[in-house]
Amino acid sequence: MPNHPGPDTLWHGTTILAVRKGGSTVIAGDGQVSMGQTIVKSAAKKVRRLADGRVLAGFAGATADAFTLIERLEAKLEQYPEQLARACVDLAKDWRTDRYLRRLEAMLLVADRGSIFTVTGVGDVLEPDAGVAAIGSGGNFALAAATALMDTDRSAEEVARRAMGIAADICVYTNRELVVEVLPPLHGEGRPRSGQGGGVG
Repeated sequence: MPNHPGPDTLWHGTTILAVRKGGSTVIAGDGQVSMGQTIVKSAAKKVRRLADGRVLAGFAGATADAFTLIERLEAKLEQYPEQLARACVDLAKDWRTDRYLRRLEAMLLVADRGSIFTVTGVGDVLEPDAGVAAIGSGGNFALAAATALMDTDRSAEEVARRAMGIAADICVYTNRELVVEVLPPLHGEGRPRSGQGGGVG
């Protein structure tokens, strides 16, 4: 048997969660990087701001591959400003058909104030019905928790932090060192915020 992690390990060893609620959009990601059964980093940043802070993106998968895809997405956003759906569809098309890009093993979760999209290398661009989406090994746990919390009085950020905490309690490839990026409502006061660590409960 090979002694190095295969594609499935690289694809799934993390949790990224997106939540839209009350006009706010949040993407949260844990900081753990695993190679096989070994933790090699505990505070990696898997969530980024793009398009001058108007778009959030999180990734699961091989880090170098994900950065390549995020760079491509940034280029698409420059080509199609304020058109996140079109940028994601164009990226997915390139990702599926380009000989180099289709070798990349990652998955993206992308959001702006109005939309959330999951983008995959098989050409999928998926928009959730309920304002919640998740990817990675703990994605289903975070998705279930966040969906249950959407009917409470918690804010989008509070839902994301609590759901990520639940995922970290269950998934061995997910920790509580969170990076949380927030796009507040357009009518809200204050500037876009970002936070790291703590407050997952």
